[in-house]
Amino acid sequence: MTATPSPGSISDPMIEVSGVHKAFGETRALDGVDLQVPPASVLGLLGPNGAGKTTLVKVLATLLRPDAGWARVAGMDVVREPTGVRSVIGLAGQYAAVDEVLTGRENLEMVGRLYRLSAKEARLRADEALERLALTDAAGRSVRTYSGGMRRRLDLGASLVGRPRILILDEPTTGLDPRTRIELWEFIQQLVRDGTTVLLTTQYLEEADALAQSIVVIDHGRVIARGTADELKSQLGGDVLEVGVERAADMDKALAALAALGAEASHVDGEGRHLAIPTTAGASALVEAVRALDDAEVSIADLALRRPSLDDVFLSLTGRKTTSDDDEVPAAGRGPAGRRSKERSNA
Repeated sequence: MTATPSPGSISDPMIEVSGVHKAFGETRALDGVDLQVPPASVLGLLGPNGAGKTTLVKVLATLLRPDAGWARVAGMDVVREPTGVRSVIGLAGQYAAVDEVLTGRENLEMVGRLYRLSAKEARLRADEALERLALTDAAGRSVRTYSGGMRRRLDLGASLVGRPRILILDEPTTGLDPRTRIELWEFIQQLVRDGTTVLLTTQYLEEADALAQSIVVIDHGRVIARGTADELKSQLGGDVLEVGVERAADMDKALAALAALGAEASHVDGEGRHLAIPTTAGASALVEAVRALDDAEVSIADLALRRPSLDDVFLSLTGRKTTSDDDEVPAAGRGPAGRRSKERSNA
């Protein structure tokens, strides 16, 4: 392992990763990752299926040991000081790791006792978390009666019982309805205003756009881009022309006709009838596209010009969309001993 520098001042990054490598057999899950997360901020970690996001989360949570490089959390080395790291983090994985037999309050009190809190303090913190997540009315009910959104909120509450300085969220809103997702966004924003530092992995690019002060994109275990959402969007340098054709069979003709606009299509959808093209021509791109497609005898289903999104940036960088990391090692453990971690196949 590379030597870890000594901790610095309180203004130093709350999470710092340098040259981290991790392999599972012949598969390099992490291939020299570097990143930093400043105090009281959100870093969005984006990447396609199997990019290495969850593997990095498990390294930071002391659930996996890196093969090379080093990582510090709150100034503590994740390999040399795992107990200290676990005492300052909260970890919510991709799946709600709650006990269905217990009530909501009992689940949170159990986590508090794992943090070695007294029974009284564990109950107080459980009640505090239940109130913050609007679960007080359901606190005495068995978790098996909870909806999916309620379980997800309870799982997040379990990661907060220890009042962590750092919260690691691995796709926290996967599978939630839009309303519950927005409520969780607001809650995360409040935590950051109160001083919590958050590392967020997500497959929802609008989530990173809404929450993250900075974004790191990884692919095949390597960082391929970093910056604010606006900085990443500006890399496309203009607008995005969206074109839909009536017949999928006309797509080749449409691509050839639109090549004169000076940029290749960034993607074609699964049905083969829609594409998006970065352009700096502004509104005139619409006129040029209509003329070109008309000359090529291609029937247009829809045509629009819009500002770039993080989806466009991601597709431009990786050539593929984000999906959940089913072939990575998910992180569902949390707390002083990385409790209740759910392990699946490594990638």
